[in-house]
Order: sequence, then structure tokens, then C-alpha cells
Amino acid sequence: MSRVFKSFTKKEWIFLAVTIVFVIIQVLLDLKIPEYMSEVTTLVQTEGSEIAEILTVGGYMLLCSFSSLAITFLTGFCAAKVATKVCMRMRNDVYTKVSSFSMADITNFSTASLITRTTNDITQIQTTLCMGFVIFIRAPFMCIFALSKISTNNPSFSLITIIASITFLCVISILLTLTVPKSKRLQKIIDRLNTVTNEHLTGVRVVRAYNAESYHEDKFEATNQDVAKTNSFVNATMAFLSPFLSSLMSGITLAVYWVGAALISSSNSPDAALAIFSDMVVFSSYSIMIILSFMVLTIIFMMMPRTLVALSRINEVINFENNIHDGSKKNGDTTFPVALEFKNVSFSYGESDENVLENVSFKVKKGETVAFIGATGSGKSTITKLILRNYDVTKGEILINGINVKEYTQHALREKLGYVSQTAVLFNGDITSNIAFGIEENISTDRLNKAVEIAQAKDFVDKIGFAGKVSQGGLNLSGGQKQRVSIARALYKNAEIYMFDDCFSALDYRTDRVLREKLKSETEGATKLFIAQRISTVKDADQIIVIDQGRVAGIGKHRDLLSQNELYREIAESQLSKEELNHA
Repeated sequence: MSRVFKSFTKKEWIFLAVTIVFVIIQVLLDLKIPEYMSEVTTLVQTEGSEIAEILTVGGYMLLCSFSSLAITFLTGFCAAKVATKVCMRMRNDVYTKVSSFSMADITNFSTASLITRTTNDITQIQTTLCMGFVIFIRAPFMCIFALSKISTNNPSFSLITIIASITFLCVISILLTLTVPKSKRLQKIIDRLNTVTNEHLTGVRVVRAYNAESYHEDKFEATNQDVAKTNSFVNATMAFLSPFLSSLMSGITLAVYWVGAALISSSNSPDAALAIFSDMVVFSSYSIMIILSFMVLTIIFMMMPRTLVALSRINEVINFENNIHDGSKKNGDTTFPVALEFKNVSFSYGESDENVLENVSFKVKKGETVAFIGATGSGKSTITKLILRNYDVTKGEILINGINVKEYTQHALREKLGYVSQTAVLFNGDITSNIAFGIEENISTDRLNKAVEIAQAKDFVDKIGFAGKVSQGGLNLSGGQKQRVSIARALYKNAEIYMFDDCFSALDYRTDRVLREKLKSETEGATKLFIAQRISTVKDADQIIVIDQGRVAGIGKHRDLLSQNELYREIAESQLSKEELNHA
């Protein structure tokens, strides 16, 4: 809980202090009501009492009740204000931290778990804080003040409260022992439920294509049953608390009146009997207040296991040590002739002993077009991930403008790069917001039109307009349309280095050819990296780098590689006719 209190601002400490003052006043007012009840009882039983006097005492009692009610609203408002603000900042901290994660960092958490932590876990903390601020202050004060008043009364009545309190604490201890482990487990099951739901919704097209609805329904049902069983056990166990408390309070009242009746029957005078009866009224009210204080405190204790688990999960994200750290440089030497250089780069994912890339070295001059080709899984896409610093190299160096990418700030590094991923990723909004991504002001219409024209997206963009709606993930667009919007987004950026990671796969051969021609003429000064499977996409590159099982198997132009590199020739022969090969 230390993180919660450390995040308090001065204003929130003031709100909390005001809440404490209000709660103490409310407790004193509530404890005053039984005294007025006793006084009214005495006045009613005493001969010669004036009606005005009884009404005056009753008026004070009503005043205390309404004042307590008004203060309840004020304390609830203050507590909610503090809890909401604290959790808003906590949610922002988690989101900011997750946004700073590299791909290597994100693999330590599942996407479903990060969403649950940002939403469900913080909501759990907020609910507990909102109730807890008031209850944790009110319950102890109520118990202390009520017990201090009870202790001055008849010791026989005090014994009843002691027995009732011990019974209550024993039952609560048993209930907590049974439910706390289940409450802790529930959080992890909710993560699993979110994962299953997310998988189904994300892959709904594949699920339907393979008629796998029943398989996913069974998978969801098993997890859902687990959540239901755990929740049912916790709720069913705690359901015992309500009838038990009702029985306990009824038992206290019965015991008080039974003891009181015995004491009255053995009293020597009417005045003594009246005093005992007044004590009975006051005592039964105070004892019920004590039990109720324990009860509301127990509710918070029941929420605490899940809240503490939620807090630990939030802390796990916020305190996570990022694997990739910012450098300090914002710009390299723009006159340096080599735009990109790999020096003996080796890389492996996570703690794997097997390198995905092994001793990879090459240079790319400014304005050059370089293509990477190789079998699936040879490590081509990993090259772009390392340039973007989604991961850091295991060994060797990557230089941009002669400076190691680790020395740049991540923001400055990515400002130099225009990246189109293998899988087109679009966001909910319109065509403009997806192309001029992350830019809200000063969007250039000319640059938008130029980017769309080069990306060969003009035909469908003209039909739906730049204000045309794009649904989440671009589900209302075809695969080729999504690819072209993604390419236009990179081109709008006007970057120093463009990286196209097998992003022409959804385009037909004609569109692919026209797009490459446009790229060559319209982005002449920029460095372009193509990762592709098609020979037609790479054959006009200034350099073609053949990747085989994470190693550089050959570097050269199309014609040279055909005659000198066996692997490249095999790829070419599988895609081109003999006539095309002979005229290469």
C-alpha cells in the first residue's frame, strides 16, 4: 500500500484529513443517539415529566441522526475523490510504463494480463480505497468509543459483548482462512478468461473458417466454469456471514434483555429497576454498533487479498526494469556516407541458446535500395526489429549515420525510420488519421495525396475519401487496401530510411511493380530496405543480401547472384521461367 500513499498530492492529504475529522464527528454523533434514547426512556417512565422535555431530547436525537447522515455523504465524497484521483494516476503510470516497453519487455507479460492490470486490477484497488478510507477510520474509533462507554455500565452486560466479540472473531477467522486463498487465485483465472476471450475475438475469422466455434466455446466454458466455481465458493462461504450476524445481534439483544430482566427482578427499588432498563437500551445499541463495526471491517478484509494481489501486479509492471535504455544523442552525422551498417551482429530471442542471426555484417550507403531475401524463418524480419530497437543485439553493433543505435534516444532513432510491418496494422479512425499517424495538427494535404499516390491507394481512397471510416484493425478494408494504407503511412513520414518488411505480399504483381517504380523515382534520396519473398520485388535493388539460417549467404546484384550464388539461383528458378532467367 506504500505506493498508494506515496502518490498522494497535498490536496489529497487535505481531503483525507478532512475525512478523518468528519468520521470522528460522525462516530461521536452516532454514539450520542443511544444516550438520548436512554434519556427519553427515563423521562417516559418518570412521573411528572413534561412532554416538552421529552420532545426536546427527541429533537436532539433527530438532529444527531440527520447530522450523521449529512456527514456520511461528505465523507463518501471526500473518500471517492481521493480514491479516484489516485487510481487515475496509477492507471496513467501503468499505461505510460507499458508504452515504454520494448518487444522484449512485453514478452514478460501477456497482452490480456496487461489489459486486466490496467482495468480490473486498478478498479479493484479503487473500490477498496473508496470504502476503506472511511471504514478503516470509522471502525476502530467506533469500537474504542463504544467500549469505553460500555465499560462504565453494568459488568454483566460487558461480559455479553466480550463473548459475542470472541465468537464473531472466531467465525470470521475461519471464513477468511477458507476464502483468502480462493480470492488470490481468482485474479489469475480472470487473466486466463481474458486471454481466451481475446484469442477468440482476434481470430474470429480463422475460428469460423475452420468451424472451430465449438472448440473455442468449450475452451471458454472450462475457464468460465473455473471463475464461476471460485466465485461461488467465496460468495457461498461469505453468505454465511449475513445470517450469522443477524443471529448474533438478535442473540445479544436477547441476552441483554434476559440478563436485564433478571437484574430488574432482583432490584430493591423502582429507581434501580429503571436505571437497569435504561442501561439495557443503551447497551444493546452500543453492542450492536461494535458488532457492525467488526462486520464492515471484515468486508474490507475480504476485499484486501484481491486488492493486495492487484497492487502487487501493478507494482510488477511499474517496477519492471526495461531491457532497452535510451541513449542521449538526437542526431548523427547527416553527411556520413553510410546510412546503415551491421557489424558482426548476432542475436537470440530471450534466453534461447540458438542465435537467430549469426555474425551478420553489411553496409548500406545513403540513397541505396537494399533487399533481403531468404527462406521463411531465416531471420530477415529480425533485422528490422533490431534496427527499430524492439530488441538489442546480443553481440556486435548496428550503426546509423556512423553512430550506434544504442546511443540515440529511442524517439530520435524512430524519427529517422519509416517502417511498414509484415502484418498491416490500422487503428480505429479514418484514412487521414491512419496515414498521418500520431499527428493531430498541421496535416499536409499535399503530403497525404503524394503518399497515397505512391502507395497506389488512390483508387479506393478517392472512393471513400480521406474522412472514410477505418474500423479497429482495418476490418472494413481488404488485405491489399490495408497494406497500401500502411505503406502510405510510412511515406507520409518522409523518413531517412524506409523499411518494407514483406509488405507487398497482398499486392498483385502489377501493383507491386508500379509501386516500386514510384518509390524509386519519388524517394530517390532516401535509403530503402526491402524484405521480400518475391524475386520480382528484389531484382532491381542496388544490393541483394541473401540470408540463410541467420547468416549472410551472399551479397550482390541480381545478375551476379544468379551466376554466383546457388541459394539465390534456387529461389529464382522456383519463381521465374527459363526465359526470364536467361534475360535477367
